This record gives sequence, structure tokens and C-alpha cells, in this order.
Amino acid sequence: MENTRVSHAQRALRSERINKLVKVLSEGVYEREHTIKLCLLAALSGESVFLLGPPGIAKSLIAKRLISAFESSSYFEYLMTRFSTPEEVFGPLSIQDLKDHGRYVRLTEGYLPTANVVFLDEIWKAGPAILNTLLTVVNEKTFKNGNEIEKVPMRLLISASNELPDQDSGLEALYDRMLVRVFVNRIQDKKNFHSMLTVGTHQEAKVPQELAISNDEYNQWLKELDSLPLSDELFDKLYQLKTMLESRHKENEEQLNSDELYVSDRRWKKAVKLLKASAFFNGRQKINPLDLLLIQDCLWNSPASRLIVREVMHEFALKHAFNQQEILHIIEESNDALEEIQCEIEDDNVVLVEPEQSSGLLRKGKEGYKVDLDDWRAHSVGNARNLLKLVLLQSNQSVSEHDKGDTRYVFVPETELVNAINHGGGDVYGYVNHNPNLMSLKFALDGDNHLVIKDIANRSVLVGLVTQSGIDEEQHQQWQSRAEEAVNRLMQAELLLTKVRSDFHGALPHNFIEPELPIAMESSLQQLSSTLNESQQRSKKVAQRIGMLAGFFSE
Repeated sequence: MENTRVSHAQRALRSERINKLVKVLSEGVYEREHTIKLCLLAALSGESVFLLGPPGIAKSLIAKRLISAFESSSYFEYLMTRFSTPEEVFGPLSIQDLKDHGRYVRLTEGYLPTANVVFLDEIWKAGPAILNTLLTVVNEKTFKNGNEIEKVPMRLLISASNELPDQDSGLEALYDRMLVRVFVNRIQDKKNFHSMLTVGTHQEAKVPQELAISNDEYNQWLKELDSLPLSDELFDKLYQLKTMLESRHKENEEQLNSDELYVSDRRWKKAVKLLKASAFFNGRQKINPLDLLLIQDCLWNSPASRLIVREVMHEFALKHAFNQQEILHIIEESNDALEEIQCEIEDDNVVLVEPEQSSGLLRKGKEGYKVDLDDWRAHSVGNARNLLKLVLLQSNQSVSEHDKGDTRYVFVPETELVNAINHGGGDVYGYVNHNPNLMSLKFALDGDNHLVIKDIANRSVLVGLVTQSGIDEEQHQQWQSRAEEAVNRLMQAELLLTKVRSDFHGALPHNFIEPELPIAMESSLQQLSSTLNESQQRSKKVAQRIGMLAGFFSE
């Protein structure tokens, strides 16, 4: 137990430390905090970043800031042109080695093969010799120098351009290995733009020594985060997201090139490592569905596909990340089941009124109506005798302002009701529930010629006649059993929603995700909770009314 507490405390401290480090690295750089967060996460998981955006928007500054995150790190930066040579990136050839030993060996000190953080601007302008060597460096973290294979200490490669690689240019393999892709725009906020013009941007970040990451920590963290599991539940969600993206790709085949939403198996595997790093540096021992939102910065290949990926991720976040759609489906199924029972009750018990024919119970006027009351059972209220009992089949706001709550049934004289029905509706004096006070009740016919009573909100409420035969007990038990099952299903939905809210809030605050989606998710969970509460209250009333129905028809 003690080790568990210490481990939990260490994870919390690590998360807090990373959060503070991000804030320090972002200080004085406007509207770039999220980009810096993603770059730091990529560095901590050993992955590469591609920044897409116009010139002059502090892309190189972001890379320089990341150097300060580590206690001892070297930095290499280069602006590619079509005239760039391998010597300018990987180091010049050693004339001495060539002269003395006849070997082609590069002097790599101070160049890319010895740097921890690398920034390559306008990367797609480089020639094949540079890009092919770079592919090996990124893929294997090694550099062939003469006959020797040297290990490259590169923790983060940030490449940048204001364009994407041309199709069929042979650069797809290198582009595919740049896992995190961020669109960096010009400063949008007026206040930030003013600060940038007046205060300026700090070139270096002053990271306190206690926040900087040591080499031993970095290597140890890489081992630990790699051991985090990918649970079956998270795999299923990841696969669901993959399926949603592929489905959207098919829907947009005419607007997109075939490779714009293509995601290689390699990228999915690398993305899982990023998810593990996200969980690890948020102080958790397992991946949370909230971490999956980071994938939206890993799966696009073009501006058009970026928008589609974000749309899919928004849908996934609000409906599937935390099983929101499953909970909503349970609610809808339960509501449908109760609605179906309600309809069956109404169909079986509603009083049907027919137009007056040449013969029948009612014979007043050519446009009268009649109803079959042959099987009615007489009831008494106080001194009143031979009253019809009509059960209200739907929830209502009471049929009398003097009677609080739902009206369950009413008692009316048979002759007065028949007379009202003959005229297509009208007022009848009767009794509400067992209230001994005589009240005026308003009856009418609905569009299907069903007898209804008006409640105080003037809404039509279907009624059923209590007869000698009463209600079918076997049918009523089936209704009651199905209603109880629907109520229990809603209780299951409540338990699931409680777990969902716990899992969601357990992953907050999140060190690497933009706040907009979590805020929208919180709002959707609140709405889902309200929907569930309303359904539970309604279902309990319906189930209670169904449970008492047999008594209403037998009293």
C-alpha cells in the first residue's frame, strides 16, 4: 500500500512538473502553447513533428524553445534549399581521414547526427541525397558514417514548410514518419497581436533547473511509458475511430485524393506510443479515452483532410469516446419500450365512439355519435349511485383545478356521458378519484373518434371504461414486467454514466489537449445526464401507473 501511495504521488508530481514546464516554454510566445505542448510530447515519446504554415510565424522559435526543456541538449537548425548539400546538414568530410586512411568519414560534431533537437525549415526543398539519409536517421535513429553505424541522440525532429510534398515525389515515406502534424497560423487574437508588436517575443525560455529534464530521466521515462498497456477497451475505441475515418473517406472520395485520408499501419502504431506518453505524463498508468483526441494531429495529410479528421474527431469525442452513444441508445430503447407498452394499453382499453347510424344507443340528430356501454360496471361515490368509472390512460395535469396531481379515474352518470358523446363532447358533472365533491368535467372526441377528457392544461387524455370483465390480468403482468425491465435498463444507464463521468473527470486537467473539445464533452455529458434524469422520472411514473392499472379497473 505504501509503495502504491509513493508511486501515485510521483506520477502526480511528474504531471505537475510537465504542466509547469509547458507554461515556461510557452511564456512570451503568443498562440503557440498547444503547438509547444505537442512538440514536447513528441520529444518525450521520441517522435517527429511537421509544422505547416506561412513564413514568419515563429516556427523556428518553437524548436529553439524545446532545447531548454532538457538539462543538456544540443541544437541544429538548417534552412533547406534545392542547392543544400549533405555536408551542410550531416557535417563535412574529414580530409585527414580521407588522406590518412582513405575513408569517407564526416565530422558530425555540431551537425544533425549529434544534435538532440533538430529544426529543418522548408524541408521539401532538400535534394534526394539529404532526404534519403534523413529517412534512415528518423526511422532507425542511426547514421552511417563511413563504415561505422553511429547512434543518433536526436530526441525531437521538427520539420517545417509552407507547403506539402508533391505527389509522386518520393517523399511520402519521410512525410509518413512525421507523426505529429500541426497547422501553425498567424496570430489571430487582437490582444495577442498587440502584445507581439509592442512587447515582442522572447527568443529563449528561462527554465528553472528543477523543471529541466535530465538524460537519465528521459531514458528512464521512455522505458516506463513503453510498458503502459493498450487495454482491449481502448483498442476497441481506437478501431472505432479508424473505422469512422475510413467511412468518411469513402463519402468524400470525389473531393479528396486517394491518399489524403490514408493512414498507414506504421502511423497507427506510432500514434499508440504518443497516447501512452500522454497518459504517462498526465500521471496515469493507463490510456484514457481523452488521450485519443490527440490523434487528430496525427492522421491528416492535407488541409482538406485535416478538416475532415477534426470533424470525425468531434463526432467521436461527443458520441463515442466515453460511450455516450451507448448510454443514449439505452435511454432511447427504454423510452421506446415504455411508449410501446403505453400504446398497447391505450389500444386495448380506449373508448371508441362511432358516428350515429339508423339504430344504436344514441338517436339525437343526424350527426350524433354512439358508444357501446353494454358491459359497464356500476360504481358509487358517496350517495351517488350507478356511476360509470373511466380510467385515465395517460399522464395528465389533473382534470380539475381543485384536485392536485394526476387524475387516475373519474366517475360520471351514464346518461349524462351518453348525452355528451351524442353531441361530440361537452361538460359532465362527476367525481375525480374518490373526491366526494361534484366537479365539472369536459369530454371530447379526438381525431380518431376516441373519447378523451380535457385536463387543466386543455390537453386531451384518453380514457378507458371499467367493465364487468375488467382488465386482462395476464396481459397486465406482461406490461408490468416489461415496464420494470425498462426502468432497470435506465438504472444500468445511470451506473454507466456515473463511471463515464468518473473516467472523464479523472483525466482532467489534461496537459496536452486543447480545452475546446473537453468543454464540449462536459456539456454533452451534462445534457446526457439531464436526458437520463428526465427519462427516469417519466419511466417511474409510467411504470407506477402500469402497476396500479389493474387496481384502477378492478375497484
